[in-house]
Amino acid sequence: MDLAGRAALVTGAGRRIGRAIAVGLAKAGCDVALHFHGSEEGANDAAAEIRAIGRRAALLPADLVDPVAARGLADRAIAALGRLDVLVNSAAVMVRQPVEDVTPASWDQTLHLNLRAPFFVAQGAIPALRRAGGKIVNIADVAGLEPWPAYLPHNVSKAGVVMLTKGLARALAPDVAVNAVAPGPVLLPEAWDEATRKHFAESTPLGRLGTPDDVVGAVLYLLAGSDYVTGTVLVVDGGRLIR
Repeated sequence: MDLAGRAALVTGAGRRIGRAIAVGLAKAGCDVALHFHGSEEGANDAAAEIRAIGRRAALLPADLVDPVAARGLADRAIAALGRLDVLVNSAAVMVRQPVEDVTPASWDQTLHLNLRAPFFVAQGAIPALRRAGGKIVNIADVAGLEPWPAYLPHNVSKAGVVMLTKGLARALAPDVAVNAVAPGPVLLPEAWDEATRKHFAESTPLGRLGTPDDVVGAVLYLLAGSDYVTGTVLVVDGGRLIR
């Protein structure tokens, strides 16, 4: 796919990896609809950066825990940009929840945003993506491939994103390619101290933490680097899964 002149919707585009992906797509030639919830300042800054590049940016606030809002997000992006070629599902929450502390409400909050929302956003985008021969990239996590005892709802949600990716790839082929990127230690939780960060860097086979650019590069490969990849999960973790 040539990304020049394409229209992309990025969820969770107001902060962290989602914001980096939104700007990275603009640099590759896309107009971008930036979804955000609770990160208005970051979304505004990203939109300004995208416009400075010379691409269009549309701001789409929504609480994707609401499945109706999730289902209607693609139509809002199309109304703003006139078309939709690319969907990147990045919005997510990662909450430390020891098993004994998980409640029905905290479980639902994680699963609804991290897993249910990407499905309904994608469902709403299907007609436009079929017409465009478009692509979906879901942002999974190495947490979906290995257990983290203090983050079990997050583990389950991201494992679900892996299977959601494979299922959508089968359901939407051959019209729409669907893949996922599973980042490792790229942007560690802001509350983690320097000793923890150093430990993660030293225990990663490539000997360093990743950067948002590492994830952006993987997303761009899945969108523009090949049209013969679907249903795969591209792990970007410096080798942590093989350590």
